[in-house]
Amino acid sequence: MTNKVIPYGRQNITQEDIDAVICALQSDYLTQGPKIVEFENAFSDYIGVKYSVAVSNGTAALHLCALALGIQEGDKVITSPITFAASANCVKYCGGDVVFADIDPTTYLLDINNVRSLLEKSPKGTYKGIIPVDFAGRSVDLEAFRELANEYGLWIIEDACHAPGGYFLDTNKKGQNCGNGNFADLSIFSFHPVKHIACGEGGMITTNDEALYNKLLMLRTHGITKNDSLYHNSTDFANGTLGSEKYPNWYMEMQTLGYNYRITDFQAALGTSQLKRADEGIVKRREIAKTYDNAFKGKGYIKGQSGVVEGHAYHLYVIEVENRLGLYNYLKENNIFAQIHYIPCHLMPYYKQFGWKEGDMPNAEEYYKNCLSLPMFPTLRSEEQNFVIEKVNDFYKK
Repeated sequence: MTNKVIPYGRQNITQEDIDAVICALQSDYLTQGPKIVEFENAFSDYIGVKYSVAVSNGTAALHLCALALGIQEGDKVITSPITFAASANCVKYCGGDVVFADIDPTTYLLDINNVRSLLEKSPKGTYKGIIPVDFAGRSVDLEAFRELANEYGLWIIEDACHAPGGYFLDTNKKGQNCGNGNFADLSIFSFHPVKHIACGEGGMITTNDEALYNKLLMLRTHGITKNDSLYHNSTDFANGTLGSEKYPNWYMEMQTLGYNYRITDFQAALGTSQLKRADEGIVKRREIAKTYDNAFKGKGYIKGQSGVVEGHAYHLYVIEVENRLGLYNYLKENNIFAQIHYIPCHLMPYYKQFGWKEGDMPNAEEYYKNCLSLPMFPTLRSEEQNFVIEKVNDFYKK
């Protein structure tokens, strides 16, 4: 067992996945072809949302959301410090200002009370939006955040990169899928190899807003549209003749400054194939989480853990421990490659230049001192997980 590396996350590529990619590679289209729409439609069905837009990665998805919602120079947007930097960076890409709010020390999610406190201290209109993060796969209560956002006239981008297949229970005890668009204006997902659905790289934006959907389609492809219902120029101009009634097939318009954030057909084919096993993967992740929870419950050296939570998608399983560095190194010596998620964004040198400092986010900073993400992926075998648990226990016995 010690000769085999156990990472914190790992993709699962089956022969069916390989066949799907080969089929795409042998088709007429490598990009901008039918596999992309197929993936988008399948993802919309899986999440339960009207529109999905596939893009090159999760960061591109965040950037396009920020552009579509019109973030401008000086706009203030609230997000969590415990997230990958891209959740905050998308605001800076558009010239906006990132304002961090602390996390709930139990859920590790953006604390709505902390957000409310920030909003109450400033005149209405000071803040433009909120980017809550479904950290580790645990869904934010977006119904509560929507109510708060409506009170202050804010939009919501849900960063659901960790949570395809996750959900929360609304006030009627109905499950609300992450990314279903019922409460967030836009939601985003990532298809990095360690995520639930692997495309190598890739991302998805979901929404129920048709106007935002059409805007995203343009922004994804250089700001260009081939939708004649959206054209500005006349048919006469398009044809270069007088008296034309139809736009020619070759005509297109660049209507805004966009980007090349497209995904390829072979990546989309892989994503569609992976999506077929998404429910199976969630079931396995929840079984692994339950095993960890039972193994560490009541242990004195465990200060906190992800636990068993309804609707949790378990991209990560986090424990909080004493002597985190010692445990990290001991596990590494035994070929168990745990990970830290995340160094608080507000303490990154880039964000410290804007005045953020230690002590600003006490819950996030305390969490960071103790957190460790254990191996969590559907193909993790029982003997591998038991070995991880054994080594964690051994370290503290010593």
